[in-house]
Amino acid sequence: MKYLVVIEPTDTGFSAYSPDLPGCVSTGATREEIERNMQEAIELHLEGLREEGYPVPEPSTSSAYVEIVA
Repeated sequence: MKYLVVIEPTDTGFSAYSPDLPGCVSTGATREEIERNMQEAIELHLEGLREEGYPVPEPSTSSAYVEIVA
């Protein structure tokens, strides 16, 4: 499965979340670190859902860029 991850810069590095997985968030000092951290966060989040007997949400969010002429 592929989940969309939104990565945003912060004053100290990066933060990220997945719109399809409410509550699944992470931070990291570098872009590479936040991507690794979110991979782990998503895996742990899905494991927790399964252990608690909750359904695992199917990925459904997509993204697109809109180009605007300035």
